[in-house]
Amino acid sequence: MLCDHAQVAEGKLFISGGGWSVTGPLPSPSALALKIEVPWDQANTPIKFALALVDQDGKPVQQQGPLGLQPLRLEGQVEVGRPPGLTPGTPLDVPLAIGVGALPLAPGGRFTWRLELNGRTEESWQLSFSVRGLPGNVRSAPQGSAE
Repeated sequence: MLCDHAQVAEGKLFISGGGWSVTGPLPSPSALALKIEVPWDQANTPIKFALALVDQDGKPVQQQGPLGLQPLRLEGQVEVGRPPGLTPGTPLDVPLAIGVGALPLAPGGRFTWRLELNGRTEESWQLSFSVRGLPGNVRSAPQGSAE
């Protein structure tokens, strides 16, 4: 879920300003709230995740980083254990709250966050949003491109 702010406490997601799909045109803080359901038989096994932001053409969104322009990709790893007393076979929840900050994205553009788990992705693991255009300007040049 796209939201203004998210955090995890006591195994639960706390979301503020959640469920939007249109933002901008000026950069504003944002966050991603995820709940990964881990099958019982994959407990106590590290799960690598990655979130990549792509534009409407499927190209990675480039952002300025310490090494210059770089694709916007967030990576991490989670691992969940089985709590005592849980019925065998019960899936395990892993809530994640990832603060993204205020991204300078092209007004009038459409963007998609793509989730990978252990190098695998599915279409249902994608979340798209649009950035409002500037008044009198249909679309600006994408970040990092030369027009």
